[in-house]
Amino acid sequence: MADQTNPDIVYTTVDEAPELASASLLPIIQAFAAPAGVSVGTRDISLAGRILAAVAGAQDQLAELGGLVKTPEANVIKLPNISASQPQLDAAIAELQAQGHDVPSYPASPSTPEEEKIKAAYDAVKGSAVNPVLREGNSDRRAAQAVKNFAQANPHRMGAWSSDSKTTVMTMGQNDFRSNETSTTVTAAQAGDARIEFEGPDGVTVLKEGIALPEGTVVDATFMSAAALRSFLAETIAATQKEDGVLWSLHLKATMMKVSDPILFGHAVEIFFEELFAKHPDLAAAARGGMGTVLDGASDAVLADYQAVLAKQPPMYMVNSDKGITNLHVPSDVIIDASMPAVIRAGGKGWGPDGGEADTVCVIPDSSYAPVYDEAINFFKKNGKLDVTTAGTVQNLGLMAQKAEEYGSHPTTFEAAADGTMRMIAANGDVLHAHTVQKGDIWRSCTTKKAPIEDWVNVAIQRQALTGYRAIFWLDATRGHDAELIKYVTPILEAAGVADKFEIMSPAEATVASLETITKGENTIAITGNVLRDYLTDLFPILELGTSAKMLSIVKLMQGGGLFETGAGGSAPKHVQQLMEENHLRWDSLGEFCALGESFAFLAQTHDNAKAAVLAAGIEAATQKVLEFDRSPGRKVGQPDNRASHYWFARYWAEALAAQTDDAELAAHFAPVAEQLAAQEETILAELSAGAGSPADLGGYYHGDPAKVAAVMRPSAALNAIIG
Repeated sequence: MADQTNPDIVYTTVDEAPELASASLLPIIQAFAAPAGVSVGTRDISLAGRILAAVAGAQDQLAELGGLVKTPEANVIKLPNISASQPQLDAAIAELQAQGHDVPSYPASPSTPEEEKIKAAYDAVKGSAVNPVLREGNSDRRAAQAVKNFAQANPHRMGAWSSDSKTTVMTMGQNDFRSNETSTTVTAAQAGDARIEFEGPDGVTVLKEGIALPEGTVVDATFMSAAALRSFLAETIAATQKEDGVLWSLHLKATMMKVSDPILFGHAVEIFFEELFAKHPDLAAAARGGMGTVLDGASDAVLADYQAVLAKQPPMYMVNSDKGITNLHVPSDVIIDASMPAVIRAGGKGWGPDGGEADTVCVIPDSSYAPVYDEAINFFKKNGKLDVTTAGTVQNLGLMAQKAEEYGSHPTTFEAAADGTMRMIAANGDVLHAHTVQKGDIWRSCTTKKAPIEDWVNVAIQRQALTGYRAIFWLDATRGHDAELIKYVTPILEAAGVADKFEIMSPAEATVASLETITKGENTIAITGNVLRDYLTDLFPILELGTSAKMLSIVKLMQGGGLFETGAGGSAPKHVQQLMEENHLRWDSLGEFCALGESFAFLAQTHDNAKAAVLAAGIEAATQKVLEFDRSPGRKVGQPDNRASHYWFARYWAEALAAQTDDAELAAHFAPVAEQLAAQEETILAELSAGAGSPADLGGYYHGDPAKVAAVMRPSAALNAIIG
């Protein structure tokens, strides 16, 4: 049994597909680690676990892990978790209640202090509640060499681009977050606890206080005009209507940006279905939850009017054409960092309501990062699709430590209650930022501390020196925030004597430069802020590898520990649905394999554990064989799935450990394991696939029954007997 109190490696308990995969893979990891004296324990950061900790008195394992990552001892393997939208939170609460857990319903309109407290606790669970707590370091994401080699030798399908493609990006460009942004760096005199206040018709209201701003912190503030947003959305719909057969699509991040983007999403729902809400004004209150919420339990008359509006408006980008689930059904269904690369990889095509592919108008309201996708689309229109067999790679170094940039802005984002002025006031009384806003405008502030910025630049210097690759800071000197970062970047590069080895470009310019570089078969490093880190480590891997789930993702924690993330790509709800319907899990654990090898190698280094180094080398060998012999899961029932992939990984790992000569004790231990896994191959694979095609009972979606999940994910008695 792994040491749960103070394990050498912490493997996170998460949600959906990666958590189901863990039920199969983690027992293998623990069994292989034990002979090396390595304990592998777990900490629960799942949505259900966070809910139970927030309102039911359960152990707050996320907070515990947040403390661990601030120590040199941290060695954490972090799998993708749900960044919950409101509908997901509501569904998880309902499931826990049905299971008998004493958790209250979400009070959307609290009327008592107790309900206010409950709402605040639940709101803290929503959105990007995990990553800001755990990411106490900056991000190093790249394709492992074995994965890149395999992708070049076995190219994935890429949609063909046409120069006359009607796919395009529409963005506001004015009266949005990008155009209204102001930024400053906190001086020694201004350092301390700042506050945010709103001055309206009824006087001054303090919205938030106690905002710690150490000296050297870059602090931004900005707002988006709600009136300008609504006008823009109407323009995009009208523009799409003029193009025959072109889809209208909205691309937001209503999970990470859990305050601002759900509001933007709600405006889009209201504008697209304006005629419906005019006839049924009582439905408008549910708009921010999406049309799935609006139509839940709707009358036949409402449904008929809904279909009539759909018939009049341009065809919409679909989440599920067969089930009629549109782009506007659920705010968390279409997430920009996954949806835009999917459109680009497909040759500018999205899925329409008729089940076919079509060009699409990609609506990205804020113009901060929309130019990245616009330039990518224009590049491929001009040059054709990327040749995966010869393309170079884009690595990424992302500034994300200590809640850097926009993804740390949730607690400081507000919807203006009236016309007035939003201000951010420094500890000494200086007005850091002030914006005149109108009722409904969305105002936000975000901060980026000095130490993470300096660490980010130094990590970039190290990575460039190690690789010799072209290195570009994706910073726009005309944007307030980026201009403040450049004031840090340039002196550090000059002091290190490496300024000539780095370029500074706006995101639009850097997109073109990076695509030109990899098209020539060369490599580049994108050195970016937090949001671009997220966007680019989906965009380029999806183009290069066909998926972002196979990325090597290392967070070098600033206190000396390590956080090893299993790539990107979300928690794959569609994979869970397929498992529940036909007992087939197509989730690919290659990201877990890559993170696992890095974690054991890091443990070997920090704990002087030679056996852990042997295990790490064995993982690398096993991962290469999984790729070489195509042991990754198939997409369709009847093909080998995630569980079969884990069998092959365990077998290759055992064979590598049995064959190595660095540690005779480990070789002796794993020789019979390898022999048994090979001898019982036919039996094990038959047992693993025996239930294929039938529904699987997990005992819950967000909070499955451990025994039922184990029965589904570990169905081979022969394999279990060998592994233990």
